[in-house]
This record gives sequence, C-alpha cells and structure tokens, in this order.
Amino acid sequence: MRLLLIEDNEQLSQLLTKELEAAGFAADVVTTVAEGQRILAATHYSAVVLDLGLPDGDGIGVLRELRGRGDPTPVLILTARDGVQDRVMGLRTGADDYLAKPFAFEELVARLQALLRRPGNMLGLALRFGNVTLDTVAQQVFVDDVPQLFSAREVAVLAILMRRSGRVMSKKLVVDHLFGLSMDVGSNAVEVYVHRLRKQLAEAGANVQIHTIRGVGYLISAPLASQEDVHRRSA
Repeated sequence: MRLLLIEDNEQLSQLLTKELEAAGFAADVVTTVAEGQRILAATHYSAVVLDLGLPDGDGIGVLRELRGRGDPTPVLILTARDGVQDRVMGLRTGADDYLAKPFAFEELVARLQALLRRPGNMLGLALRFGNVTLDTVAQQVFVDDVPQLFSAREVAVLAILMRRSGRVMSKKLVVDHLFGLSMDVGSNAVEVYVHRLRKQLAEAGANVQIHTIRGVGYLISAPLASQEDVHRRSA
C-alpha cells in the first residue's frame, strides 16, 4: 500500500517513513498544503497521513479540497493539536481518524490498518483469487496452498491486481502504487514485473491469468467456477 505523508518536520517524516515501510507500507512525503493538493489531484493513494500545522497554511485545507471533489481516500490527521474542538473539526471536515502528537508508531500503524480494512477500502489480511492466496502480512504467495517465492515487487503487483480482480488496473495506477514519487521509473519497468509474475504463476500451476489491455493497463482473471472474492480472515 502506498501512502501520502504530508508533514513538514523532516526528522519526524524520516522516522515515519521508516516505520511505515517496516509495516509493509510505502510512503511519499510532501511538506506543504500546496504540494499535498497538487499531488492528490494527480495521484491515487491508499491513504493520507496529514499534519495540520504546515508552512503555507492549515492542512485542513487539503482535506476540504479532497472531500470537496468527492474523493473518499482515507485521511488520518496526525497533529500536535489535541484539543476537543480541533478533533471535532477535523472529523467533521472529513477525516477518518485523528491522532495527536506525541504518539506511538505502533498505534499509528494499527489505526491505518484499521482504516484500510473498512468496507470499500483496500487492506485485507488474506487475498484469494482462483487457486492463488496472498498473505498480506507475511507477503507470502500460495498456489493451491503451496508457498511460492516471489520478489517484493512481484508480490506488490499481484496484490494490486487481486484487490481489483475483474477490473482493469491502469498502468499509471500500478506505477503510482509501486514507485510513487520517489523513483525515476523506466518506461517498461511495470511490463517487466508483470511478465515475470505471469511466468512464475503459470509455472506454479496457478489458474489465474494476467491480461495486458493494450493502451489501458492490466486485468487479472480466473475461471468462473474458482473465483473467490477478496476476504479478510477474522481473528
């Protein structure tokens, strides 16, 4: 999952990025209201972590603009403003959660995971499609319950496609989720990962197929009798 972190404290943003990566998230960082608005207008993220006290204005403006155009991306406000009225205003403006600084990294990660497990969002503990299962916690792929060895990028591509099984996933959205703003991506990087993933799935006996929709993106399919919706395993 790729997140957008809007935070102007460089030391904190570096620590957050490290902790989020350890929890299986990738994060892009911007430091101002203007940058946040510009990036969110052009790029899709799984969630946004939003500071309010930014150099060029109140971060609440990012949230207002996002909700004003009907964008449902989950937003967690992370701020030093811990008053009741601040929390109420943030939630009423459209934030999905509100966490005051100082905070525990473990709690931040748990709150993000909870947001993304809500109906309509993207995080499940186990994804199943056809005879393929992806454990999103262990980042382990199984075909007919037999563990398979895939690279981290290949697992990420598979997760993106499985979460949108039956729908075409644009190449741009795949690039955004895999690389975000932090890397200079070659024009055929995604094609390389998809090719490897397609080959390894076939060799493992998977009954799912990844189709390239020329000029649009990618689609994962499986025989109708074996399709199974994305599930979250309950504890």
